[in-house]
Amino acid sequence: MNIILNYSNYPVIKDSNKPSIFLAGPTPRSSKIISWRNEAINILKQLDYNGIIYIPECDFLNSNFDYTTQVEWEWEAMEYADIILFWVPRSKDLPGFTTNVEFGYWLGKNRQKVYYGRPDEAINNRYLDALYFKLNKRQPFNSLFGLIYDVIHVLRRN
Repeated sequence: MNIILNYSNYPVIKDSNKPSIFLAGPTPRSSKIISWRNEAINILKQLDYNGIIYIPECDFLNSNFDYTTQVEWEWEAMEYADIILFWVPRSKDLPGFTTNVEFGYWLGKNRQKVYYGRPDEAINNRYLDALYFKLNKRQPFNSLFGLIYDVIHVLRRN
């Protein structure tokens, strides 16, 4: 297995010989909230994903966080990624306001690279569900494992 974790406190890795997935969705704003991306990375490892994972979080507590640098890193990584995987476990602690904008932007710009899911208990995702179905003719996944499994098979076909 040759998985490359590209966190946002490192330059965007650009390797056209490797498939790449951007993990889009709400980011915890407190160290008390565990990131859903940890589970996603474990699933990708379990399924023997062989490629780059763009993770819009730092791999350590970074006291020098710069908003502009973070946003530009995300724009560059999303542009370069083969697939943008949106997992939206929206809750009081993970409202996903920026995620809403990114989701709509990428569905409008390049909907073929957008894959989306959310747990059944996520709140206020009906509009994202409806828009995803209207534009991609696919129902959202309700399990992170199912979403990642599908994305890996799409990448392996290409």
